[in-house]
Amino acid sequence: MSNTPWKTDKWFVSPWNFNPAVNSGFKFAKSIQFHDVTLRDGEQQTGVIFTKDDKIRIAEGLAEAGVHRIEAGMPVVSPSDTAAIKEIVKRNLGPKIFAFSRCMVDDVKRAVDCGVKGVVMEVPSSEHIIKYAYKWSMEKAIDLSIESTKYAHEQGLEVVFFPIDFSRAEMNWVLDLILRVATEGHMDALALVDTFGVLSPHSIQYLVRSVKARINKRLEAHFHMDFGMGVANTIMALAEGVEVVHSTVLGLGERAGNVPMEDTAMALLTLYGIDTGLKYEKFYGLSKLVAQLSGHAVPSNRQVVGDALFQIESGIIASWFENCGVENATELFPFRWDVVGQSPAGVVFGKGSGIDSVKWGLRKLGVPFNEEEAMKVVAAVKDFSLTHKRLLTDAEFKSVVSATLPGKPVGSGKAAD
Repeated sequence: MSNTPWKTDKWFVSPWNFNPAVNSGFKFAKSIQFHDVTLRDGEQQTGVIFTKDDKIRIAEGLAEAGVHRIEAGMPVVSPSDTAAIKEIVKRNLGPKIFAFSRCMVDDVKRAVDCGVKGVVMEVPSSEHIIKYAYKWSMEKAIDLSIESTKYAHEQGLEVVFFPIDFSRAEMNWVLDLILRVATEGHMDALALVDTFGVLSPHSIQYLVRSVKARINKRLEAHFHMDFGMGVANTIMALAEGVEVVHSTVLGLGERAGNVPMEDTAMALLTLYGIDTGLKYEKFYGLSKLVAQLSGHAVPSNRQVVGDALFQIESGIIASWFENCGVENATELFPFRWDVVGQSPAGVVFGKGSGIDSVKWGLRKLGVPFNEEEAMKVVAAVKDFSLTHKRLLTDAEFKSVVSATLPGKPVGSGKAAD
């Protein structure tokens, strides 16, 4: 690790993150893997529908981004899902392919038929969810879980327990249940599942340590974003030795979504100095693909992959950008655009533009000006932006300059370059 891991040629974060007073108690695993659930949990977001071809394209994009495992879907959902899983397996893209199944032998048989390497098995784990949601007796839930997990193991599948509503169960009760199913059935790994996103970051240490005290299996983090805590909770779990992150592209998923891969991986890389081996430069392109195929609207200021992250409107920031130059861009941004495959930073024009922004634009267009002329353009830009309630395009900025400074030569270059 660099002597200054908080400041490299690619990012500049707080040195406090690496102070021994902060990180001396961390227990990160030597290898952390990402298990992508976009094709299953991500599609459970209301209104998101992936066709077979969509799923294959996304799986290819995930593989290109270096994702370690792909949960390709739940075969029982539809023939289309089954066909997509089979085709993804057939293409041998690189990541290990998993399926998702309920704790039923028939579900497991369908997963086996798809040729997957592993199966994430939904095991009910709170008394109230079994009673009210499943409407099963406790013994039925236990017997089905034992039978199906044992069968999955006998078929050569890697079995990950996925206890639904784990985070709202009584700790000793749920661990007793999991251990019984694991002992009489089979378990290779246990997902710590916060189905409804109700864990606080301060509860994670208690959760992981309680589980580790009784279960000696690989642990995986599957947290939701209902209170916006999923990324923080995941990193807290990893710092306690959890080895696998369950995530989706753009944080797609049920209700408020799953933990977003982009945010979690970039936080690990820059704030903790942990490189998980993902190809971060693929993040922006992958997010655009998933946004397009899902119909999911991505806010322009969304962390890591938002289109406006590297756009500079404020006049003072434009002057800083010009003074710092591209080589010192991390004085203005926590990480460079190219780290995640974004377009280079540039100045844009709108109501927030100042004199320095406009001077930048005029110079880029090769327009001679004095202070009074530049101020006229500032006023015109602000008026245009306020009237239309948006930024100006390059062509509109040129038009405003031409109309405001008639007779001045306006070059053919882009003002925001």
